[in-house]
Amino acid sequence: MAQGNELAVREEIRAKASKNIGTLLRERVQATPEHAAFLVPDRKPEGPNEWAEISWRRAEQIVHEYAAGLLSLGLEPEGRVAIASTTRIEWVYADLAIACAGGATTTIYPNTQVGDVVHILSDSDSTIVIAENADQVAKIAGQDALDDVVRTIVLVEDDAATREGDSRVITLDELAERGRQQLADDPELVNRTIDGIDPDALSTLIYTSGTTGLPKGVELTHRTWTYEAEAIESLHLIPDHTWVHYLWLPLSHVFGKCLLSVGVRIGFTTAVDGRIDRIVQGLGEVRPHFMCGAPRIYEKVRAAVLTKSREGTVADRIARWAFHVGRRSRTYRLEGRPLPKSLAVQYKVADKLVFSKLKARMGGRIQFFVSGAAKLSEQVQAWFYSAGITVVEGYGLTETAAIACVNAPQTPRFGTVGPATPGVELKIADDGEVLFRGPIVMRGYRNMPEATEESIVDGWFHTGDIGELDSEGYLRITDRKKDLMKTSGGKYVAPQKVEGAITANIPYVSQAVCVGDGKKYISALVTLDPVHLQTWADRRGRGDLSYAELTQLPEIKASIARFMERANHQLERWETVKQFAILDHELSVDEGGVTPNMKIRRKAVQDRYADIIAGLYDDEDSVEL
Repeated sequence: MAQGNELAVREEIRAKASKNIGTLLRERVQATPEHAAFLVPDRKPEGPNEWAEISWRRAEQIVHEYAAGLLSLGLEPEGRVAIASTTRIEWVYADLAIACAGGATTTIYPNTQVGDVVHILSDSDSTIVIAENADQVAKIAGQDALDDVVRTIVLVEDDAATREGDSRVITLDELAERGRQQLADDPELVNRTIDGIDPDALSTLIYTSGTTGLPKGVELTHRTWTYEAEAIESLHLIPDHTWVHYLWLPLSHVFGKCLLSVGVRIGFTTAVDGRIDRIVQGLGEVRPHFMCGAPRIYEKVRAAVLTKSREGTVADRIARWAFHVGRRSRTYRLEGRPLPKSLAVQYKVADKLVFSKLKARMGGRIQFFVSGAAKLSEQVQAWFYSAGITVVEGYGLTETAAIACVNAPQTPRFGTVGPATPGVELKIADDGEVLFRGPIVMRGYRNMPEATEESIVDGWFHTGDIGELDSEGYLRITDRKKDLMKTSGGKYVAPQKVEGAITANIPYVSQAVCVGDGKKYISALVTLDPVHLQTWADRRGRGDLSYAELTQLPEIKASIARFMERANHQLERWETVKQFAILDHELSVDEGGVTPNMKIRRKAVQDRYADIIAGLYDDEDSVEL
């Protein structure tokens, strides 16, 4: 799209976008007051959950009560209120309430370690913290550095001992009651506050977990969210407000947060449940039309199917035949051409025997999935499409309010993240770096003017990602600018490509870390999925062994080696993995191997496992290349 057209589209969207998030919610309630805004589970730990419907009118009432409660606590314009919680309806209400009260949400992952919590709360100057439970309160209590920062802690899950242990603690119910009293005295308090919020006022502070150093606070305004919501609505990816969306993503992550604004603008119903272990069950109960997630979710679904039946059984042979038929159908379907008669008959049988069962497990109404937050393997994407399930990939960063590019489900282009969202400028720098300019770009990094100036030059945000554009403006991300490795033979290797090939082709692998910078060849550290590993063990009478013991069995390494050959077929010769080691535990946030949103801290992993990596190169000269 020519730059002039982009600017015209931008101004058109900007003109249509709501003034601020409070206004966005008000307009939605006026449009569809009794339509279900949210579906909320009763959160029983076992068995099926009952889901309660919350209308848009009722949701706004709850939000305004919380907002008035926050104002009664002395919340000032752009005052920061932190939320430390898993994804649940209270998170949604609290975030909208903060916006309606003119404050700014500081998001904190519930698995963030104490040191980072102290940094985030101090750096953001968050005077109020909405904490999910006693565990989150414990990260604040007794921290001298926070005594003069945090004035009030609002506890979601009431706990008498926690309330008695810290005089700053009140319950969420008490906050709502304060709000009701305020509104009884001044019914227009919140509406009046909303009317006074400028579009460029700070709305959200999201601290990037980062793979190195302390988190940086990304400042996003009301205009950022309302523009993003209007831009996504203009694409008509979701036809109308009658669709159901399943939301499990961490709302402390920009992707999940963005979906809230989009949901309010379009008005679809959002089922809210962040319990990852209940996603499949929840899909069956809610029967959504679409869901968004990180690539690992789709990799796990595919791995579960691939490992479900023992090799050579009738079920295994039927599944393999069905996916072979699906692969043959892909080109026709992607190009919008009818299948040849014989192939159409075979695909119908494959769908009845295999694909329909997979779709039924996901509720039976799924129209598409969206993958974001990390690079999705084209191989995984194609596998789902073979089964008649479209997974489209999008792209963005915290600094671009999540959705900077997205594919249309009707015309997916595998391996790309789609074109830029309407009105957003996109270009590739001379060194291959991806740059964006437009209303979705952050205001800056909090308290870091130099970092802001380095990242935003002449309005262009430098993503740090390397990519390329095709003739129609579809973006393909190849790797992180700083992550590129160079072998001793002078060949550049993108570690994400190698890691993606491993996780896409070895169903037992849960995490992969590519190493080999300055070395003669590429190696990898891998971890194994506990569920799939246990299934393997049970089938062979080895279920009495621990996870750590199973990972080090010679037959496991031999099996992974055979799968690694398949992964290597997807790579260039200089990218292939010559040696690998299986760790006896998965990488975790606690030991520093991954960030709170589960991205690999490659440098930290390489430092921690330096001895194991060195062992992969003991016989470097003898490895055949």
